[in-house]
Amino acid sequence: MTVTAMHTDRLRPLLRRLTGDEKHAPSAHSTLDVLWVLYDRVLRVSPETADDPGRDRFLLSKGHGPAAYYAVLAAKGFIPESALDDLGGWDSPLGHHPDRVRIPGVEVGTGSLGHGLGLAVGTALGLRAQGFQDTRTFVLVGDAELDEGSNHEAIAYAGATRLPLTAIVIDNQSATHGWPGGIAARFVGWDVAIVDGHDHGEIECALQNTHDRPNLVIATVEKKGS
Repeated sequence: MTVTAMHTDRLRPLLRRLTGDEKHAPSAHSTLDVLWVLYDRVLRVSPETADDPGRDRFLLSKGHGPAAYYAVLAAKGFIPESALDDLGGWDSPLGHHPDRVRIPGVEVGTGSLGHGLGLAVGTALGLRAQGFQDTRTFVLVGDAELDEGSNHEAIAYAGATRLPLTAIVIDNQSATHGWPGGIAARFVGWDVAIVDGHDHGEIECALQNTHDRPNLVIATVEKKGS
């Protein structure tokens, strides 16, 4: 397992500063490594380029309990670390769902589970129509979100049109319903990689896939609260 010193020495203390949403702690811990690798090694976006039309896009469909997202944004300089001490406060930009209007670097307001993959398909399609051939779109989805039928329309459309889109599904066995063949069987027409959701090297390799069709990365994690 490849876990960086930055992850152990910096991100977890930042994550602990976010209080008041402990019920979503499993979500935070299951997504922390993937989010860090995305922002540290993969995404072409920074606080200075957050409004650049050619930047990569990242959408957090798994918008419930976004503590890990906020910790990574603070570590990368999008928001001040001091903002982490007031999650959900009256004047705080950090709500219990991310708000694109109030938080630099956030592309879409989420929290209503099941919508992010469709939004990501629309984002990738719009960028391609505008001629941004090198711009990539990433979306992080929880496994239980795949119970929502709208996702399957998005999956089928992205596969048929070969959109430059990467979907990351956090597989912590939260889904209500099973599916013959597992999660990968739902993504017909996509490249598929299954990785350890805490192994930074595996995550990075899978996310760097630039084949000519959409890319699915299934990050398997053990569901736990700490």
